[in-house]
Amino acid sequence: MKEILDAIILGIVQGLTEFLPVSSSGHLELMKFILGDKAVPEESLLMTVVLHFATALATVVVFRKEITRIIKGVFQIDNVEERQFAGKIIVSMIPAVIVGLMFEKEIETLFSQNILLVCSMLLVTAALLFFASSRQGKELPVTFRSSFLIGLAQAVAILPGVSRSGATISAALILGVDRKEAASFSFLMVVPLIFGKMAKDFLDGSLISTSVNIPAMFTGFVAAFITGYLACIWMIKIVRNSKLQIFAWYCVIIAMTGFLYIYA
Repeated sequence: MKEILDAIILGIVQGLTEFLPVSSSGHLELMKFILGDKAVPEESLLMTVVLHFATALATVVVFRKEITRIIKGVFQIDNVEERQFAGKIIVSMIPAVIVGLMFEKEIETLFSQNILLVCSMLLVTAALLFFASSRQGKELPVTFRSSFLIGLAQAVAILPGVSRSGATISAALILGVDRKEAASFSFLMVVPLIFGKMAKDFLDGSLISTSVNIPAMFTGFVAAFITGYLACIWMIKIVRNSKLQIFAWYCVIIAMTGFLYIYA
């Protein structure tokens, strides 16, 4: 029963923090530490992957019309705009794919409740959000160049504590991308990566060879999906209204609290 309750808590944390710019991976590591999760890195990472899959599915539901339009556009010769947008999504994935494939084992070891790393990276997230908030929006569209640079930010956000949405949205705003488009592109660009990660782990046996608590995984998945759906809609409104400083201060407070806990 405790494992199911812990999974629900982790799911809610993942659902909220995946879309809010406060680092879902960082919060998951902090919650695992608080809840006393003793899983080895691979097992701990599995829960992280499942919860990320839930929020990716929530993204698909929220942006179902846009995704359907993009897919249709890819197969329509005369629909240049949608085909180019699909191409920009692919370009944005390149940095994270390269880093993920080249440093997979090293990345897995980071998901072992390294609280010092998480708190340090939360300060990096806060700095990005503060800087992005001070930038005046130019309302530019996403280009192939900016999609690659936003993709670099996504690759850096593999580190637990660096918010993926915070880093990618901040990068987009710094590049002058329109606020609404920055949020939409940030959420859409991660979906293929998460589905790809799930497919890779399934094919190489990483997901089926590890001993797991199925009920806990399922309840965590449902909790992450529901809260993720609501948080995604909320975050789009927040970016439009330029209120990122609130989350920057939140990251600073959580990081300082973590440092005090470590060294107290």
